[in-house]
Amino acid sequence: MEYRLNKQGDPISILGYGCMRFTGRGSSIDVDKAESEIMEAYRSGVNYYDTAYIYPGSEATLGEILHRNGIREKVQIATKLPQYLVNAPGALDKYFNEELRRLQTDYVDYYLMHHLTAKSQWDKLVRLGVEDWIAKKKADGSIRHIGFSYHGNTEDFIAILDAYDWDFCQIQYNYVDEHSQAGRAGLMHAAEKHIPVVIMEPLRGGKLVNLLPAKAKEAIAAYDKGFTPAELGLRWLWNQPEVTCVLSGMNSIEMVRENCRIASDAHAGSFTEDDFALIEAVKTAISETELVGCTGCRYCMPCPKGVDIPALFRCYNMTTLESKSAARFEYAQTVGLKADKGFATQCVNCGKCESHCPQSIPIRQKIKEADRVLRPFPYKVGIQIARKFMLRK
Repeated sequence: MEYRLNKQGDPISILGYGCMRFTGRGSSIDVDKAESEIMEAYRSGVNYYDTAYIYPGSEATLGEILHRNGIREKVQIATKLPQYLVNAPGALDKYFNEELRRLQTDYVDYYLMHHLTAKSQWDKLVRLGVEDWIAKKKADGSIRHIGFSYHGNTEDFIAILDAYDWDFCQIQYNYVDEHSQAGRAGLMHAAEKHIPVVIMEPLRGGKLVNLLPAKAKEAIAAYDKGFTPAELGLRWLWNQPEVTCVLSGMNSIEMVRENCRIASDAHAGSFTEDDFALIEAVKTAISETELVGCTGCRYCMPCPKGVDIPALFRCYNMTTLESKSAARFEYAQTVGLKADKGFATQCVNCGKCESHCPQSIPIRQKIKEADRVLRPFPYKVGIQIARKFMLRK
């Protein structure tokens, strides 16, 4: 197992165990199966285990397994405050103490503000006294490192990153999302501040394995290094020294062993020109299935009325790579939950975007088309409700 260092110089395995996707058994988690998988990962050198308050049964399962096998002190637990449920200072201790009970521990190694999508959410926590609360928890040792997980645009990510002295952060990042959400720009900004970055959705929940276009799968299968689609995606991430740890929701012994094998010899800077060429071939094959030929260059931005054009087109294209439901959820959380709305219905047909588009995309026509697909009536209502709940001050 390869390791990279946190802000204090302590080792973190480059492969982390994502505990959101434990195998179910009836209405609960198959604890015995999860235990065999976690212990296999532990024996292979994985020392970072990520869970969250809202993952049903996950914290309790992880706590039970670590306690039963006597390895709590030998691993790093990462879990998350459900900040979207916090509306009074007392809620901070309420949720944190419940998490400690579930995890059967008196401290959390890596604690995150969960699912920030806008700077305003962090500002609300600050008004509730979260900075003093964190300071007290770090002083008494019940929180060792503080961070946040993020789904939003690059600008808000950088604003949050600059707003506090974070120990680490967690972002969605893969070769398809290279320039969306926090993106490469956010990754590099964190690196400049010497903030370790944990990666979630490295394979988009398996979509970059199972739902790749046939042409992409053929290109990978023909490559002489014998990479699998999963291996290609993981090695692309670990090639970047700015990436500290990559989470994988492993739910089979075979997956654990395969990912640990890859993580045993994945080094920063090891990608060759041929490796990068394969990535580009795969991305090209994916782009050929897209509905809009948007490259995410952002020459169309800023829109005078605040429409987030690149995010809209990225999610619209997701409907062919993944599914409409996945694309709609992505759009709801990355655009719908921004403090300043960026919907296509704000367009006033000024045409400024089209005059700057290198791809000559009929943007005004396409954003209306995309909006109809991504925000049917039930989603419009759902987004409005979610905005009132998640962005309340």
